[in-house]
Amino acid sequence: MSMLEAVLAATREHAALPAITGGGRTLHFAQLGERIERTATGLADAGMRPGDRVAFSVRPSVDAVVLALAVCRAGGQIAFVDLGAGPELLAARLALAQPQWTAAESLLHLVSAPGLRRIARSRGVDLPAYRELLPNARHIVTGRALPGAPRGALRLDRLARTAPRALPPADPAADALLIFTSGTTGEPKTVLHTLASLGAGLADIRAGLGLEPGLRVLTDQLMIGLPALIAGSHWTLPPAGLDPAASPARYLPLLGAADAIFASPAGLDAMLRELDERRAAGAERYESAVRLIALGGAPVLPPLIERALTRFPDARIRCVYGMSEILPVAIADGAEKLHASGEGDYVGRVASSVDARIDDGELVLAGPGLARAYVHELPRELGEVRTGDLARIDGDRLTLLGRKKDMLLRGTQNIYVGLYEPVIASLPGVADAAMVGVPDAIGDDRVVVAVVPEGAPEDLPADPAHPLARRVAAALPGLIDHGALPDLVVAIGALPRRGRMRKPDRGALVALVAPHVS
Repeated sequence: MSMLEAVLAATREHAALPAITGGGRTLHFAQLGERIERTATGLADAGMRPGDRVAFSVRPSVDAVVLALAVCRAGGQIAFVDLGAGPELLAARLALAQPQWTAAESLLHLVSAPGLRRIARSRGVDLPAYRELLPNARHIVTGRALPGAPRGALRLDRLARTAPRALPPADPAADALLIFTSGTTGEPKTVLHTLASLGAGLADIRAGLGLEPGLRVLTDQLMIGLPALIAGSHWTLPPAGLDPAASPARYLPLLGAADAIFASPAGLDAMLRELDERRAAGAERYESAVRLIALGGAPVLPPLIERALTRFPDARIRCVYGMSEILPVAIADGAEKLHASGEGDYVGRVASSVDARIDDGELVLAGPGLARAYVHELPRELGEVRTGDLARIDGDRLTLLGRKKDMLLRGTQNIYVGLYEPVIASLPGVADAAMVGVPDAIGDDRVVVAVVPEGAPEDLPADPAHPLARRVAAALPGLIDHGALPDLVVAIGALPRRGRMRKPDRGALVALVAPHVS
């Protein structure tokens, strides 16, 4: 069943149950289905045609979910646009996507207008002149009526009042979602998913997490919230911009009304540290109804799982491994991860819709959840994706061994840096991170982690005394395996890179950090 078919079926099957809550509003499933159909009809009446692309910049909210699903119902495609990507990368991505429409909050149009944009820039917020990014596009605006919206923009609240009519059934093979992944400024990489490929992946997430009707699921992530809706669960959105990694004290109260949460490893780590500090200060015992903690976005390693189970002993831990091209690839039970033996990071049982094989040590993936293509390679379609991950498959159990050729040796232990760099890079205040080995006199590697502070000047020299270096060094024992803990953490203005693909130049980085290794 396609993503859209599954969501709409849930709106009928669970009509009387609450479906989604955010910003003080709750829609029941019947109301959600009606708003999707009305908004889709309004979009079609306004000229949206199958295949039209929408540059989507609405923050996670009830309106954002309704609008995104309505665009797909009208036959359109969603391209999520990160306005903080930088002007060159943003322009390159938009040129690749070639959207005919934009969707943004009225507040964004207001603060990106010339006068207010200068004020925002003076306070460190550099927003592009939004309406100038795509001068020929049609505009959809959400939120309160504010000055600054382009003339002729369509307001979501009015679209949602359109009298519904029978639209043609959505084609499961229709393209639905463009995902921009890491790439150089000149060659951004854009993954193209269909309604069917999204449906396959979301069904695997629903099954792997054990989502069920009535379960209260706290997340701002679409790829968790949508399978929650499909399962008949109650998706609750945190306030826009509230990140547990950056503001754990403000996020923790939300857990009181949640049965299940999704977080990044850095987000869960921050909440656990906040709870530890409260306990040390003599606060009352923390009580929570949370019985499912889903983790993803970076590798999840045993030390974090152990801490989570200590604090939430009645909760199931589920760790999601995937990528933009195919999500999920595997889902691990936290207890199984803790008891996994052998080298590497056990990431779980391969999802039922995924075909996984090993070719020369590298993990290769295919299956119905695989994206249709990379936009820049069209009309050539993807038959499989080579992940670049070294891996081992035992039956349906998948273990990652790191990235090809990125391995350090310390004593008798192999350290695959690809298992740890994403965890480190996800910590608050870290813009980028790399782990390298500085050889000693006997051929062992002294392990050094280099972190780039957010907003740091590029000429910042390697500095082990930098406050961020100290914070990262203190955080890592609770996040990564003891055997991979670095001998030294340094802050640096930028990671040296090389080649057309701008990959980290590990040799150059070793030269920069070596003088600090005793």
